[in-house]
Amino acid sequence: MADKLENTTEPLSNRVVAGLQKIGLAMKSQAWKEANRRRVTPLQGQTLALLRMRVGRGATMSALAQELAVTLPTASDVIRTLEVKGWVRKKRSKVDRRVITITLTAEGMRKADGGAGWPDFLAAVADQLPVAEQESLLRILIKMIRTLQERSEIPVARMCVTCCYFRPRVYDDPERPHHCDFVNAPFGDRLLRIDCAEHEPAAKAQAERNWKTFNQGSRL
Repeated sequence: MADKLENTTEPLSNRVVAGLQKIGLAMKSQAWKEANRRRVTPLQGQTLALLRMRVGRGATMSALAQELAVTLPTASDVIRTLEVKGWVRKKRSKVDRRVITITLTAEGMRKADGGAGWPDFLAAVADQLPVAEQESLLRILIKMIRTLQERSEIPVARMCVTCCYFRPRVYDDPERPHHCDFVNAPFGDRLLRIDCAEHEPAAKAQAERNWKTFNQGSRL
């Protein structure tokens, strides 16, 4: 009976993908609901959120296009609309007049803050999982995201595991085995970040060495 079930069941990877698709649909549906409420499109909301993370620094048009995984003309259209609404401003670099940085206005900041909580519906679901399962899920997501990045399927995420400040498994403490040179402090898997504003890409050799250590649990 077990063999028969094995032969008729689709591959495990397909079922994992099906599960991710269900979650993706839920997020898309919630994003559109929130967009209708706030009168912004999901892409406009993502742009505001992205700029919110770069308060004081802003982002260039090309950087926004890359991180949003859209074409440069699409990014330009979004910024043009947000500028008309008074939510963003453009500033030309004094060093290189060709470089234009986009930042949020005070009103744009309020709009970005107002939409920052819409993913909470999914966070509430994740909170139902035991902490150990949340940590395992976070590690799995990090591995999947990194693989997608390596294949150039998605924009590069500012994750701890690809950061020059990340030193994996340098301590014997199982609760806090890693070290962040940016804040000069140890931390554990539950504090691993997928999108960190202080992220600086590690050199290729360091990134590969860190990744191997992070996965194998060996010490540097």
